[in-house]
Amino acid sequence: MITALKSTALQHFARLRAPLFAVLAGLVLAGCGINVIPTEEERAKAAWSEVMNQYQRRSDLIPNLVETVKGYAAQEKDVLTSVIEARAKATSIRVDASTITDPAQFKQFQDAQAGLSSALGRLIAVSEAYPDLKSNQNFLALQSQIEGTENRIAVARRDYIEAVRIYNTELKTFPGLLWASTFYRGYRPMETFTISEQQMQVPKVKFN
Repeated sequence: MITALKSTALQHFARLRAPLFAVLAGLVLAGCGINVIPTEEERAKAAWSEVMNQYQRRSDLIPNLVETVKGYAAQEKDVLTSVIEARAKATSIRVDASTITDPAQFKQFQDAQAGLSSALGRLIAVSEAYPDLKSNQNFLALQSQIEGTENRIAVARRDYIEAVRIYNTELKTFPGLLWASTFYRGYRPMETFTISEQQMQVPKVKFN
């Protein structure tokens, strides 16, 4: 009887040993930082999504801004055309999850956004030569929204840059380097912005 009970207990323990070992191994690995790389990758991706949201917001404001300026300064054809073309170029670039790990694709995106920032800055600066445009309420509202969006872009870019710094560092330093070379071989360093915020921002226009 006792022998049978011992045998049953041993069989029961054997059945529990494998899942118990898996749980313990998971806890040990988690304590060693095995989950840090995917966690930081998700944070960087979330930060990138916010960057894209703010750039999209700016892009959505531009058509109304162009039409407003055109109503008062139609003769500024070159400036108006440059903004339209820069916006078209920026929105035509394919942007997906691979963008932030592809240096060439990321640079193309960054350069296009910088070109749009430059063209948009020239468009807003045109208002200085047109008093009626400067006092137009629709223009003032759009100009304020553009400036607010530029500020949010700057914040989103800083958050993304910091998230990428943490993620890339984890891939290159111990113990993250160990996990990157074993469990996470498909994970790649992410690209970050190289153009300064000053170059990306729209010049501020003072209304006297």
